[in-house]
Amino acid sequence: MSRTLHASSARRAANRLGWLCVLALAGLLLSVPLGTGAFGASPQALPSLADLAERLRPSVVNISAETVVQAQGGGVPGMPGDPWSEMFRRFFEGQPFPFPESVPQAPPAEQRTSSLGSGLIVDKEGFILTNNHVIERATGITVVFDDRKRRKATVVGRDALTDLALLKVEKKPGDTFVPVRLGDSDKLRVGDWVMAIGNPFGLSHTVTAGIVSAKGRVIGAGRFDDFIQTDASINPGNSGGPLFNLEGEVIGINTAIFSRAGGNIGIGFAIPANMAKTIIPQLRRGSVVRGFLGVSIQSLSETMAKGLGLKDARGAIVASVVDDSPAAKAGIRRGDVIVALDGKKIEKARDLSRTAAGLKPGAAVKVELLRAGKPVSATLTVGRMPDEEEMIARAPTRENLASQLGVQVQDLTPDIARQVGARARTGVVVSTVAPGSPAAQVGLQRGDVIIEVNQKRVRNVNEMIAALNKGKGTGNLFFVERKGSTFYMAIESQG
Repeated sequence: MSRTLHASSARRAANRLGWLCVLALAGLLLSVPLGTGAFGASPQALPSLADLAERLRPSVVNISAETVVQAQGGGVPGMPGDPWSEMFRRFFEGQPFPFPESVPQAPPAEQRTSSLGSGLIVDKEGFILTNNHVIERATGITVVFDDRKRRKATVVGRDALTDLALLKVEKKPGDTFVPVRLGDSDKLRVGDWVMAIGNPFGLSHTVTAGIVSAKGRVIGAGRFDDFIQTDASINPGNSGGPLFNLEGEVIGINTAIFSRAGGNIGIGFAIPANMAKTIIPQLRRGSVVRGFLGVSIQSLSETMAKGLGLKDARGAIVASVVDDSPAAKAGIRRGDVIVALDGKKIEKARDLSRTAAGLKPGAAVKVELLRAGKPVSATLTVGRMPDEEEMIARAPTRENLASQLGVQVQDLTPDIARQVGARARTGVVVSTVAPGSPAAQVGLQRGDVIIEVNQKRVRNVNEMIAALNKGKGTGNLFFVERKGSTFYMAIESQG
């Protein structure tokens, strides 16, 4: 009996001790002020961007670019003249045309359309930076400032490869232009707060905010892809506008969105400010001059590295060398792996493209490479990369496609993609094939979508024409989609 009483007393004592611990813990929690964390630290409040936005708005402008097009009529979404046609393209890059026989055809008539974009003041004298695709086809450009002043602008210089353009507005008595400060985009970190100011859908000087989602994004826009990804709301019309950090510095120029329907879904892309810094001085002189090596390259994969007997997949492998180019004169061969250029390490193919582009033509630079697994050095005299006009002059024309290949083509639009059952959203669609032509002989058909030409992705007719020049004299390799199926075909040109 006594043992039973002693056990019962022990249990009662333990219960009292447990309740005392609970009461002590409750008192401790009640002594902590509301709104603090577990360790007494106050949570950090989200920053207000009101003062920053008010200070920076005068440095951002809205841009209206007037373009003359040959219209087939009005009111059909995606056609010239439709104010929402930019939703079907990367902002408003290019003007899609209706697929033959898909809509009633009318005689072409000249029509003026106005596209909207944004820009940022980079100089007190009235220099404005924007995207090249905002103004490249413009016959007239109007800039609207935050105080609603309107000024006509002229193009000082533009660069299609980085999609940047520099405008100049006339400075009149009483005008005060407030330039932005270009920050160091290399210091940007994923998760940093950013703010965009622009002209989405014509809603002037709209402020949106978000964070940096990623850096160094490659989205297939060109050889110099190195985009900042952000979830700050960016829509058609924001193109060419600034992306600010919390210090009020421009760390990016908004240029593209990823979207299924043209509106913001939280994935926007901006050109890094550091890239713009290297381009602006050349745009002031009217053109951009880049270094040229004369090699076609690709990144080295793990499988390729093993096949070449290399320890890792670092570097850019040379796929071909242009005859009589700087690389050919320096003795660089197909199969060489370039691991350094002018003292800068090359990890991937795009590193080589960017490094080479930044070299001064005529400069002698050292190239370090691996040949059959062994290190080799060469000295190369940098050439000058052909500019856009020279590339166009060398390439076949749209009219020549009919005589050389026997096809007529046009840009792929979402409406046309649905009609022909294509999964691709960009490319070139075949509208007619001449009987007995080289294209007809290999089986190319009306409605086929050309995705690649000579192993280069083509998003429109102009890119297809430029890519055709690569295969001149040796035939052309096409990668084609037909009702969801893809295949290659080689077409020999005639004449």
